[in-house]
Amino acid sequence: MTISLADVPGMVGQELSISDWMTVDQTMINLFADATHDHQFIHVDPDRAAMEGPFGGTIAHGFLTLALLPAMTFNGLPNIREQTITLNYGFDRVRFLLPVKTGSRVRGRFLLLNGRFRGASILMTTYQVTVELEHESKPALTANWITMVQFNPKDRPKDI
Repeated sequence: MTISLADVPGMVGQELSISDWMTVDQTMINLFADATHDHQFIHVDPDRAAMEGPFGGTIAHGFLTLALLPAMTFNGLPNIREQTITLNYGFDRVRFLLPVKTGSRVRGRFLLLNGRFRGASILMTTYQVTVELEHESKPALTANWITMVQFNPKDRPKDI
């Protein structure tokens, strides 16, 4: 779906996307461990994690779950017609509520909390993000994700 900059203020308070399910497998976890140099056994050693860990096996890094958010946006969040680029600005209130066990499926829900124009060419958006675990009533992660949508100043809506 493609929307216009002028549509964004009217979408505040709406859930804009639920992503497809993604499987978090051991290969993904191991690659993330290599990239971040975080090889704690509860992530990368299935045998030891099953024997000594509190979760019955390996789990994804919390930051891996957070890092999956951009992939979750690609198949659901609307594209803004006038945008030239979208950049991360940061997160507020990131909470890791349940571990993501290896082999679990996760998906993201994105509710638009705020969309405000800053300067001539930036739209600041804040999404309330929930990463759900399949077959669980409690989410794996919640956060407020702030992004900056850059656009050409000539495309800024006149009445906003």
